[in-house]
Amino acid sequence: MTAVGRVVVTEFISLDGVVEAPGGEDFTYPNWSFEFDRGEEGERFKVDEALGSAALLLGRRTYEGFASAWPGYEGELADKYNGMPKYVVSSTLEDPSWHHTTVLSGDLTEDVSRIKAEVDGDISVAGSIELVRGLLERDLVDELHLMTFPVVLGTGRRLFGRTPDKLAWRLAEATTVGDGVLITVLHRARQP
Repeated sequence: MTAVGRVVVTEFISLDGVVEAPGGEDFTYPNWSFEFDRGEEGERFKVDEALGSAALLLGRRTYEGFASAWPGYEGELADKYNGMPKYVVSSTLEDPSWHHTTVLSGDLTEDVSRIKAEVDGDISVAGSIELVRGLLERDLVDELHLMTFPVVLGTGRRLFGRTPDKLAWRLAEATTVGDGVLITVLHRARQP
């Protein structure tokens, strides 16, 4: 039986498409996503999403943030993140410190296609704006999980950059949680 990995991008996003530093300090509006309560249902969605992933695929900056935090935590979620295979796309990182990490420094399409053939299940991509844009440009994303917060930030890096062509998506799920936070799950609508 051949593995069939699916690349699942998961982002916190503002109404105007900003995904930059939703929980970070180094931004015009630090920790902007934490101004809203996601409620119990929103928290459960994020935990289930993480626990249901088979691997992580991250850009270098997001990887470094995760690698500096998760090894110090305990519990089911920490055990999952610390024990699962991790792939980091980087041309500068050579010796990753987080267990079970593989550095990808080759052709993005070839590397991700190989991972999709090796991993059976969801390959979660959190944050990692530049990586996500590269994956979208190459039509390598199978599913989008967007947690949209009811705020317009007006500044910051946005999720969607240029794409080589139109990309169609099919809404699979939409739920409002907490303080009006919208969770949408979209599947890539492939052309026949």
